[in-house]
Amino acid sequence: MTTDPLLLTGEVDEATARLLRTAATFDSADTAAASLLPGWTRGHVLAHLARNADGFVNLLTAARTGEPVPMYASAAARSADIEADAVRPPAAHLDDLRRSADRFAEAVEAMPVEAWSATVETPRGPKVAAVLVWGRLREVEVHHLDLAAGYRPADWPEAFGHRLLHEVAADLADRPDVPPMVLRFDGTRHELVLGDRAAAPTVTGAAPELAAWLIGRSPGAVLAVTPDGTLPEPPEWI
Repeated sequence: MTTDPLLLTGEVDEATARLLRTAATFDSADTAAASLLPGWTRGHVLAHLARNADGFVNLLTAARTGEPVPMYASAAARSADIEADAVRPPAAHLDDLRRSADRFAEAVEAMPVEAWSATVETPRGPKVAAVLVWGRLREVEVHHLDLAAGYRPADWPEAFGHRLLHEVAADLADRPDVPPMVLRFDGTRHELVLGDRAAAPTVTGAAPELAAWLIGRSPGAVLAVTPDGTLPEPPEWI
């Protein structure tokens, strides 16, 4: 579960290639079909992924130059761009995904070593530039699921599933709206505890399946809960 942005670039490339293979199968009816995200079609998800790549280019540029370049011009502009682009033909979506991914890769390659320690302003607050490559990887992998086109949590690389699960558990640990639970990985004694262990059921499964359920991308049908009963209901993560 490396945090090195230069080592993660290969994982971003591989995840992007998988995304592009899925997008290449879409016709107009496919892009207009509903995604897993309420109110968004697959076209919305594809448009978001392209503009998200450009947003990360902006943040990498800010880290490299020291100029205060925002990720997006504004939240309203971001939403307007997604709405405008969502209805494009499939070929336009595919071309935009490829070109924006290439721009992101070029921006990563242009980063001098010292720039990775710069702090940039993201919509979720200040972040060290070194986490931006992970941020892009997370966007590609999670939103690939949201396309509802056959890509599943089991298709995530194991290392990605573990890192996402640890990140989400850490983010939720101190929230008062999180029900107590113990998350245990299949075949191991490794576990993550949220809330009061004495009152917590144990939820067991593969790390990618646990992570997908915890972020609301899976109903958790393949997970086991002990003692027998219903799964806890995690709050919305992002």
